[in-house]
Amino acid sequence: MRADPWSDDACPIARTMSVLGQRWAILIIREALLGRSRFSEFRQRLGVASDVLSARLSELVEAGILQVVDYQEPGDRTRSRYVLTDAGHELVSVLAALGQWGHVHRPRPQSSQYRFVETATGEPVRIGFQRKDGTAVPRGQVSLTEQPGQKRPPPPL
Repeated sequence: MRADPWSDDACPIARTMSVLGQRWAILIIREALLGRSRFSEFRQRLGVASDVLSARLSELVEAGILQVVDYQEPGDRTRSRYVLTDAGHELVSVLAALGQWGHVHRPRPQSSQYRFVETATGEPVRIGFQRKDGTAVPRGQVSLTEQPGQKRPPPPL
């Protein structure tokens, strides 16, 4: 993984962005959530240069989001595919939140038909906050705070 000043940051958002903030990373994960796993599939769907795609896939593997699984078609050489790990699957809510925000705040007349739905019913779902007991917390009643004793050190000069 490339050296990134956020990699060791005290803030978990910064550490997450050291991986997911790289260009193409989120879209590769989106494609993996849609069931794509082969280098050629990612390349075709995203139109990303091969060297960039190779670097991003390696970074996502190193970060534990994807894992490499070898496969072999009959009569062909062994190849690799990239499948989501448990940590990768847990990003579904992150992508859902990004998509939900984008549908509302960056609408387009020709928007994609990607939607997050409940598997059993096909009904659309929305991302939201819940209390420990599972009850919903209204959007306007959630804030980000800094917990006492958890102060971040000042950035290096």
